[in-house]
Amino acid sequence: MQDPSITLEETGSKGRYVLRPEGESEEAELTFSRASGSLVIVDHTGVPDALRGRGYGKLLAERVVGDARAKGFRIVPLCPFFKAQAQRHPDWADVVNL
Repeated sequence: MQDPSITLEETGSKGRYVLRPEGESEEAELTFSRASGSLVIVDHTGVPDALRGRGYGKLLAERVVGDARAKGFRIVPLCPFFKAQAQRHPDWADVVNL
């Protein structure tokens, strides 16, 4: 089974990554604010109870880290979930400000 797709929605300085599993009515999200062109603040990761335990929060975190590397921005983790993931992944230190 392949990973569900993740889309990026951005309006002004606010944005979110959205994961909508096929056949599900609910969605998981990771929200952020752009502090500048080179700094993004991850402030929330939300996974509804019906979608928990499938690794969707981690997939969202990995996507923002991948985008940070590709687009050249750094991440400030205010979200407790994202911060915990970053602490488990020292290889993210190139883009995450802990």
